[in-house]
Amino acid sequence: MNDDELDEPLPTKKPAPRKKKNRYTQILEELFEERFDPDRPEIPFNRDDVDRICEQLKVPRIKNIGDLPYTFRYRADFPESLANKAPRGMIWVIWPAGKGKYQIAPAKSAEFVPRTDLTITKVPDSTPGIIEMHAMDDEQAVLARVRYNRLIDVFSGVTTYSLQSHWRTAVKDIGQLETDEIYVGLDRKGAQYVFPVQAKGKSDRLHIVQVYQDWHACRAQFAGLICRPIGAQFLDDETICLFEFEGHDREFAVANEKHYRLVPPDDVTQADLDAYKARTD
Repeated sequence: MNDDELDEPLPTKKPAPRKKKNRYTQILEELFEERFDPDRPEIPFNRDDVDRICEQLKVPRIKNIGDLPYTFRYRADFPESLANKAPRGMIWVIWPAGKGKYQIAPAKSAEFVPRTDLTITKVPDSTPGIIEMHAMDDEQAVLARVRYNRLIDVFSGVTTYSLQSHWRTAVKDIGQLETDEIYVGLDRKGAQYVFPVQAKGKSDRLHIVQVYQDWHACRAQFAGLICRPIGAQFLDDETICLFEFEGHDREFAVANEKHYRLVPPDDVTQADLDAYKARTD
């Protein structure tokens, strides 16, 4: 027996198994394969397209097709294989385009993240104790605190009134939508405003599609009023961040951002008041 026969073969490392692509990623990749044109980077699709592609790929149909765009807006990033196809400096967003209709199109950004360098304004807390006791989750808690402490008034400089919570409507070329709360208001000159408010908890992010939908819904329903979309979010230290957005169509940016902390009245010191008086904005 020679030496080669005595030696044991070296163990070979098995290649790591490829992670199987989930069904939603496969559907998006197929849509891009069928319809992507770099010169016209917009991909329309509808519910029937999703059903057809599921059949082609031999994967289970999606019972709630609206969960696909929801996932890639609020839960997951676009797969890297498709993200690289976006125009330079832009990302993909799945926009609503009517009942059961969608469009994948580029945007400069999709989420609005609170700044970390802003000063905090203390506001004497007027939230009723019973509301503090029974607030169910972060979204409802932030809406209640904004309402009872009149933070939309403080932030906007307009006298406002809550018109409706969880306002549901439908808009042509967008479809059905829901806004967390609608305020209407009046300024000292008599101009009237509508403030659609989207609220987010500490771990959530406000998405551009929500601002886009709110803006179009208010223009359709309250055509004679000045629309000022608002975002409200809890931060980790219980500070409330308020955004105001401006823009049109699919282009929106933060026009104003302020951070407020609700405190017992005795926590607002004379030094705080002197600092607030010296502010120019």
